[in-house]
Amino acid sequence: MPGSESNLVSLHEAVTNVTSDLSEMKISDEKGSVEKRTMTLIEKNGYHDSVYINAAKIFQSIRTEKCKEGILVRYGDDSASPMLTFKDEYSKYVSHELAFSALKYQDLLEEILLDSCVYPCQSIPDELTSLLVVMLYDLQDRKFQAREICDEEESVAEVRKIEHYLNSFRTKLAAALARWRVKHDALSIEYILPETIRKQEQRASALPLCVWINTFKISLQDLFSDLKKKGFTRVESVSDFDRYTYCVDQHCHDVLFFPSSLKEELLNLDLFADCKLLLQDKSRSLAVHSAQALLNAGDDVIVAHVGSHLTIAHMSALTIHSMSRIFVCGVKSSAKADELRNLFSHMGCKNIHLLHEDFTDIGPTDPRIQEAKVILLLPQCSALGVGNPIDFILNEHRDAGLLRDLFRGSVSEDKLSIMAERQLNELMHAMKFNKVQAIVYCTCSIYPEENELVVNKALEFGVEENQVQPYRIIPPVFSTSSNTEPSTEIFFKMEPSEVSSGCFLAVLAREKDSPENVSVQDILARAAAKGLLDGTVVEKSKEKEKKQKATQQTQRRHNITGSGTEPKTSEFPRYRTVSKAEVCVSKAVSTKQQKNVNRTKGYIQLKKSVSPVSGSALPKVLKHTSHLSPAGKAYERQTSARKARAQKERLVLKPVEIVLPPVITPYGISQRNKPKPSNCFHGWTGAKGWTGRMFPPPYLVPWFLLRCVSKY
Repeated sequence: MPGSESNLVSLHEAVTNVTSDLSEMKISDEKGSVEKRTMTLIEKNGYHDSVYINAAKIFQSIRTEKCKEGILVRYGDDSASPMLTFKDEYSKYVSHELAFSALKYQDLLEEILLDSCVYPCQSIPDELTSLLVVMLYDLQDRKFQAREICDEEESVAEVRKIEHYLNSFRTKLAAALARWRVKHDALSIEYILPETIRKQEQRASALPLCVWINTFKISLQDLFSDLKKKGFTRVESVSDFDRYTYCVDQHCHDVLFFPSSLKEELLNLDLFADCKLLLQDKSRSLAVHSAQALLNAGDDVIVAHVGSHLTIAHMSALTIHSMSRIFVCGVKSSAKADELRNLFSHMGCKNIHLLHEDFTDIGPTDPRIQEAKVILLLPQCSALGVGNPIDFILNEHRDAGLLRDLFRGSVSEDKLSIMAERQLNELMHAMKFNKVQAIVYCTCSIYPEENELVVNKALEFGVEENQVQPYRIIPPVFSTSSNTEPSTEIFFKMEPSEVSSGCFLAVLAREKDSPENVSVQDILARAAAKGLLDGTVVEKSKEKEKKQKATQQTQRRHNITGSGTEPKTSEFPRYRTVSKAEVCVSKAVSTKQQKNVNRTKGYIQLKKSVSPVSGSALPKVLKHTSHLSPAGKAYERQTSARKARAQKERLVLKPVEIVLPPVITPYGISQRNKPKPSNCFHGWTGAKGWTGRMFPPPYLVPWFLLRCVSKY
């Protein structure tokens, strides 16, 4: 068709003449993001050779596998894991970004290579196909302009070979791209992407920059003053953003937000170079703040995974004044440990301890972590809620294969079940630490299988054998100085949006002890953590408690060595014997006499609840011995002899024998109201004392003694 051919030729010429229609394309309605995209495309002049090599290795490991029958572009063997070496953080970032872009447009790039007859080529082996695809994407992103090569750059032979080959076919490649645009009626290559991916990229481009303040290096007030001197204005919220503005997060008092268009300028500030400001997703700041809110003075924290060193450093900064230690699990190699120590030392962290074992390999009785009260569990998850996948992968040291799932927008059921099972095992292992009082569980997933279901299953199956207080879910508290009202939701969730990434947070805390089970030391420690007491008060209470324990141990050793065996509390069975007799008597008395019996029983219960006392503190009724019968006097002499022997043997616990007679009806009461003798004295007939002698008969006890007993 002549008309179609003319349109194709004109479009071909437009592409080969490097028009700026792609750079002027408005993919989003926000003016700031369009200006940033345009500036980036104009200033892009290519990368160093090492960036292309690393990007090709990453793309080789994450590319989309296709059916062997319909495969037209071969990528060689990718069984071996790529060995990546980066010069700096910038080269690491752009290498992953370039590989991710090649993954998103893999079908288009392969079609351009085949349509332009650039591929296959005998001089280019299959092992270099990934490099060919990656460099083709960068070439079309630069409008097929030649790369500016720096003289100081170290050249790589494979990169120069592919670059020379692509430059020799620039016209054919541009024509193939133009034909594809006509065929699909696309104004830019972004329209080939699924709608979900386009929306995700739009959100990522508009997502504010989230940073936290390193209080090891600078205070909050000094930072605000420094930003004011640099021309930044503080606003109330993200919706009030202008050019040079920032706002404080509503949940975390040390977290700031900046407009996304200021990323390059912010990273060049001395605040970032000196580690005073650190760029990290808000979800990790929420996790560390919720963990810090659960700590008392001197409590340690267990970080179950190494993850991001920024998360560990933030946890350290929040516990700077509490003398807490942070134990990080899973630092296996000595090289990794040295690297982390250097990073933490540069950031000012001093209370971090590295453990080479995995979290699940550390037992609950490990002596190193006996003072740990909170576990921060940030398990590996699908991470489909993150806004910027490149930053997340680099900060969390995740596998680049996560980019494949993020591009698809979903995770396979098999992979999801494997991750959920591993998360459940880690959470249940955390619940086995008997001295731990709370667990903070946080993911960046949007799947309930990794969030609510994991927590609920752990609570169902995590019934520990050696645990008294079970776990329950409580609403998280992110900061003690936050102005936000306490949440009533047991789970904290943030959906992915143009303001923040997705996040799930759950706090599992042990049920509170009853007041009688809470020690004075715990009460003082909690008060000191809230700033209500000085640290000296806590120290004094600890010293006093240590002295009391030492005194008790000394007394126990003395009792064992002095009398041969530790004294037994035999007075408790004697109290029970008296109470049984009293119960028998109470069954025999009449209704009118029940009130007196209840008074007597109340007195006996009171004596049982206190410790044994000396003879001077005994009831006065026991001191009127002159009116006792001969049998009663003999019984008293035996009691005195036993007391003398007890003092001689230096027993700590001195049994006190109290024998109360039953209540007898006075002589003045009529005979019909008098209880029968067989019922009244059934509990005493034939009863022997501890010396083998018979108790004195009840009717020999004077009446005034019964009145004294009833009075008590």
